Amino acid sequence: MTTILQKNGMKTLPNGNSGICNHNLEHQVQNIEVDNYNDNQITEEIEIKEEIEMLPDTVQSEGPEIDITINNVVCSFSVRCHLNLREIALNGTNVEYRKENGMLTMKLRRPYTTASVWSSGKITCTGATSEVQAKIAARRFARCLQKLGFNTKFNNYRVVNVLGTCSMPFAIKINSFSEQHKEADYEPELHPGVTYKIKNPKATLKIFSTGSVTVTAPSVADVQAAIEYIFPLVYEFRKERTAEEQAALALKKLKQQQAEGMIVENDNSGEEDTWE
Repeated sequence: MTTILQKNGMKTLPNGNSGICNHNLEHQVQNIEVDNYNDNQITEEIEIKEEIEMLPDTVQSEGPEIDITINNVVCSFSVRCHLNLREIALNGTNVEYRKENGMLTMKLRRPYTTASVWSSGKITCTGATSEVQAKIAARRFARCLQKLGFNTKFNNYRVVNVLGTCSMPFAIKINSFSEQHKEADYEPELHPGVTYKIKNPKATLKIFSTGSVTVTAPSVADVQAAIEYIFPLVYEFRKERTAEEQAALALKKLKQQQAEGMIVENDNSGEEDTWE
């Protein structure tokens, strides 16, 4: 700053007071810099406040997180050839032939799935916990049939149905909910939960008074979309859980954690012993 001021024609005094002049100029420059810093800081704070105000309410106040558990993914495919079920039952492994039903069941350990096989070549696979696992299992079943001598071709694969569950962080007044919404069907003599059908995304929900929700939809994305759709509707009819409901929920979570731990241990211990 001193150099700039000197270039603008500022000269020292002839009476020897140049030191005082330079000191005053430096003091003024420091004051200007402090004022500019304060102005910039205030401007930044205002901008931050405006950005926070522009954010939606869901971002400003984060709601409770809901964990969605995918319990079953059902898929179907075709191998485009006729299958001799009796030959598969005699030569295959992990196979159960049900002649009275005209079908055969095959099982895999990893991923833990079960396939229903018909002589026409159509196969339905159940038990996977994700769409990726479902496709891997389907291809492994087709490979097993190919190793038995059938001219199989993996064709017409699609995910048919997905079953997901979640637990709301509150209990639900299902009587009031069913009265308020015409889409809800509640028959307490037949089923303890409310059946709620959504057209877009296409899904069917079972809503229970404990806060548990079961969703059946064509894909995992539709399951998540259905939960996001139903949450604000049931939130209006929330209520606090009783001590018995809280204890039952804690016991259910503990059993789920134990079951997940057992599955992981089985996967790790069975690396050498694989089922094709």
